[in-house]
Amino acid sequence: MKWRGISAEHDGVRPGVSLQQRLMEIKAGIAQYVRPESQAINERGVAELEASGMVGRILPVGAKAPEFTLPDQNGKMFSSAEVLAKGPLVIDFYRGRWCPFCVTELETYRDLYAEIRDTGATLVAISPQLVRHSAFTADQHKLRFPVLSDEGNKVARQFGLVYRVPEYQEQLFRSVFINLPKTNGDESWELPLPATYVIDRDGTVLYAKVFADYTQRPEVEEALGVLQ
Repeated sequence: MKWRGISAEHDGVRPGVSLQQRLMEIKAGIAQYVRPESQAINERGVAELEASGMVGRILPVGAKAPEFTLPDQNGKMFSSAEVLAKGPLVIDFYRGRWCPFCVTELETYRDLYAEIRDTGATLVAISPQLVRHSAFTADQHKLRFPVLSDEGNKVARQFGLVYRVPEYQEQLFRSVFINLPKTNGDESWELPLPATYVIDRDGTVLYAKVFADYTQRPEVEEALGVLQ
């Protein structure tokens, strides 16, 4: 997609350019290259999610995070309990490798990964994609942290993040070859809201940031601030 190239032309984090600025560049490209009627469909979907109050019902700060075991991009099982026994856990829930806002966020985490590790924390990214698509994501974007496959959104559901893509938006996705049944391995057309969590060693949620608008993401430095 042409508008993705606005972000992809630069390799990694540019000095002085925040994640928010990079996301705004993608939005500007969409405004230029994507048909207005398609933009309106996605904007309607965001507005309905915001009106639903779903963001106010996510797993909140102070709650106990559910334990989970999921396969990473290499098929190796990742246990949250085993990791939390050693240090905090940062979780980035993302929609899929087809989402330019998601991969831009993942690339930002990639470039700040060493700083997260220096705090003693472990970083993981979670999506409903099949393992092979998680592997494509990790390889294409040079991700060095675990990229986990949450088939059926089982873990995301426990965090209160799962919604069904409206039928009118499903039709748009199909028309631009975003095939969630093929990517995610089921016919549910369910996705997680993009979300960032920081979990303390005892399983307590220290930080939770979720947006109904998939074009918005918190700066990685927010999670780093909690860890530090």
